[in-house]
Amino acid sequence: MHAFIEPATDEKPALQPNAAIGPALRAIAANILAKARVALTDPELTNQTAVHDFRRAMKQWRALMRLLEPFIADADSWRREARDHARSLAHARDGAAALNAFDGLAEKAIVALSPRSGATVRGRIEALRGNEEQAVLTPALRDTILAWLDAAAAAVEQWPLDPFDFSAIASQLADSYRNARRRIPTDWTLADAADLHALRQRVVELRYQMELVEPLWPRFGRMWTEEAERLRERLGRCQDLEVLKRFTAPHQPLARWRSRLTPACAERSAALAQRAARITHRLFAEKPKAFRQRLEALWEQGR
Repeated sequence: MHAFIEPATDEKPALQPNAAIGPALRAIAANILAKARVALTDPELTNQTAVHDFRRAMKQWRALMRLLEPFIADADSWRREARDHARSLAHARDGAAALNAFDGLAEKAIVALSPRSGATVRGRIEALRGNEEQAVLTPALRDTILAWLDAAAAAVEQWPLDPFDFSAIASQLADSYRNARRRIPTDWTLADAADLHALRQRVVELRYQMELVEPLWPRFGRMWTEEAERLRERLGRCQDLEVLKRFTAPHQPLARWRSRLTPACAERSAALAQRAARITHRLFAEKPKAFRQRLEALWEQGR
């Protein structure tokens, strides 16, 4: 028997200067957990969509736990457990990622394959994706994760968040901003897949955290999160290309086409990295101290 969690609403809870912070943070947490539950229980969703939506909710949850780590005793445990549950479904994403990467190469006419070879490659990736989706999200695993969501929802109600000072939130956001900034490659042409993945992780974390304070300055806040989403998307495509390259390794399903796919992946990844670099320089132009001061000033103005 699973505990009831209020369903997620279209309107995202967020921090408001004229409202108590503690209840708002609990509402934010409950909304994330509700979305994760819907992803796993909605019979209308395909396995692919369910896995995608659940993993996205877990990224939001982990970003929130990172933000609240100094204030919630077990926040680190909740964050790590969410990571593990998301990873338990990660293989269901590999086929879709490789397919996205291959379609991107074909769209840009980068890869030199005959129509017949292209169709064969795509067919093999689609077969992989189908097998992954059926094998990963088993009923037993689904029940395990649902039980964990119930426990997390119960814990949220006990969080000691009252009273709460916004300056503490601003400090945490500034730390996340600083951590992301430190991951920016000094030379993007020398950045490898691990460098780009590390930057993407920090950008995703900060992007979800910034959604919490978007009402402080709706127009600029929305623009910031949209720009961060574009950066995340560019870096995500680089990661998809790495997945596709893994499938070209010896004894892998696409090994026969390694000599054609690998150079094409490298060319496409380099182009995406340069686009990501331009977005990054705009997004992180401000110093972390000034970033924090701006947040605190906006909060005070809104009270």
